[in-house]
Amino acid sequence: MVFSSLSFLFVFLPLCLLVYFAIPKKLRGLRNGALLLFSLFFYFVGEPKYLIIMVGSIAVNYLLALAISRTKKKPFRILLLILTLGANLGVLIIFKYTDFILANINNIFGVTIPLTGIIMPIGISFFTFQGLSYVLDVYMGKVKVQKNILYVATYVALFPQLVAGPIVRYETVENELGTRNENYEDIAIGLRRFICGLAKKMLLANTLGQVATEIFSLDPAQRSTALAWIGALAYSFQIFFDFSGYSDMAIGLGRVFGFRFLENFNYPYISRSITEFWRRWHISLGSWFRDYLYIPLGGNRCGAVRQILNILIVWALTGLWHGAAWNFVLWGLYFAALLIIEKLFLKKLLDKVPSVFSHIYALFFIIIGWVIFNSASLDGVAVYLKQMFIPSSGIGNRAVYYLWQYKVEFIFAVIFSLPTAKLISSKMKDNALSELIKNIGALLLLVLSVLSVVNTSFNPFIYFRF
Repeated sequence: MVFSSLSFLFVFLPLCLLVYFAIPKKLRGLRNGALLLFSLFFYFVGEPKYLIIMVGSIAVNYLLALAISRTKKKPFRILLLILTLGANLGVLIIFKYTDFILANINNIFGVTIPLTGIIMPIGISFFTFQGLSYVLDVYMGKVKVQKNILYVATYVALFPQLVAGPIVRYETVENELGTRNENYEDIAIGLRRFICGLAKKMLLANTLGQVATEIFSLDPAQRSTALAWIGALAYSFQIFFDFSGYSDMAIGLGRVFGFRFLENFNYPYISRSITEFWRRWHISLGSWFRDYLYIPLGGNRCGAVRQILNILIVWALTGLWHGAAWNFVLWGLYFAALLIIEKLFLKKLLDKVPSVFSHIYALFFIIIGWVIFNSASLDGVAVYLKQMFIPSSGIGNRAVYYLWQYKVEFIFAVIFSLPTAKLISSKMKDNALSELIKNIGALLLLVLSVLSVVNTSFNPFIYFRF
C-alpha cells in the first residue's frame, strides 16, 4: 500500500483516524495499540509473507536492548553489541545482498553458483536501521531502555515512516510514545503537510519521472546530447520531489498522531557545495551514518589520511545501503571524492567566489551523481555520461517535444525546489484569513492530486526499493 493510492487515501487512512481518535486520550496504551495494529496491517498489505521479518526484528532488538541495559560487565556488553550488529546486518545481507554477492563470486571465479532469487522486503533498510539505532543508543547510554515491547513495536512499525523513512531516532519520540498531546492545530498542520507532500509526488515527481524513465530507457542511438541532459534534469527533480514528498507525508501524518519527526530535507538544490548538499539531503540517513559509523571510526580526530579513509568507507557503504549494485557503490565513492576534495581545499575557494558560480558547481556535480544513481549498470553510466558530454548534431525533435510538453512541470519543479513556499508562508499573517487561504490551497492540491491518482498508472516510490 502506498500513500498515493485510493485505498490508502479513502479507506485505510480515514478508518485509522476514526478508530484512533475514537479512543480517549487518557487511554494512551490503547491508542498506541490501535496505531500499532494499523501499522502492522499497512505493512501486511504490501509484504504479507515478510511481516514476520519486521516483527522478528522488533522482538530481537527489544530483547537485546533489555539484555544490554541489565548487563554491567564490559565483555558481556560487547558480546551483546556484536550480537546486535550481527542480527540486524545479517538480515540485511541475507535479504538484500545475497544474490549480489553470489553474482560477483560467479563473475570473479568463473563459477555458476545458482542465485537464490530472494525478494527484498519493502523498507527493510529503514526499519532495520531504526531498530539498530535504538539498541545502539541504549548501549551508549543515550536513551533509557523501553521495557514495554508495545512501545518499541510502535516506534519501529509506525506506518507513516515504516517503508521509506525518514529514519526516526528513538530519542526523538521517546517521550511522545507515552505523553504526546494530539490537538486540532497539529492535526490541521499535519494534514496540510501531508497534502503538500502528496502534491509533490503526484503532480511533479510522477510526471517528470515518466520523462526520465522514457529517456533513460531509450536506445542510446536515439538519445541526443540535449535529450540526455533533459533526462538527467527530469530525474534530478523526480527523486527530489518523490522522496521529499514522501518525507512530507510521513512528517505530516506523524504530526496528526502527535509525533514531531525531524525534517529530512532542507531545500538541497540551493546548496553551494557538495558538503552543504549532504547536510540538506536525506538528513536522517546522513546523521545516522555520521553518528553510528563515521564518528566511531574516528571521524576527523585521527589525522587527514585516516579521515579520508573514513569518508571513503562511509560513502561506499552509503552507496551500498541504497542498493545491491556497483553503480550505487560508484555513486557513493563519487560523492566521497568530491567531499574529500572540498575538505582539502575546494570549499575555501567556493566560499570566496560569487554564489552563482558555487551554485552552478554544486548543481552540475549533483546532476551527474543522479545519472550514476539511476543507471542500470556501470556500462550504462559510461554510455549516458558520454552522450551528455560529447555533443551530437542538433537538439533533436524529441528534446524540443519534451521541453515544450512538460514546460509547466519543469517550471514548477524549479520554483518549488527553492524555498518559495516557505517564503510565502512567512509573509502571511497568523490569523483566520491566512488559515482559510492555507486550507483552500491544501484542498485544491488534494483535488488535483486525487485526480492524478485516478488518471495515472505510473506511481512508483523510488525509495521503497531501499
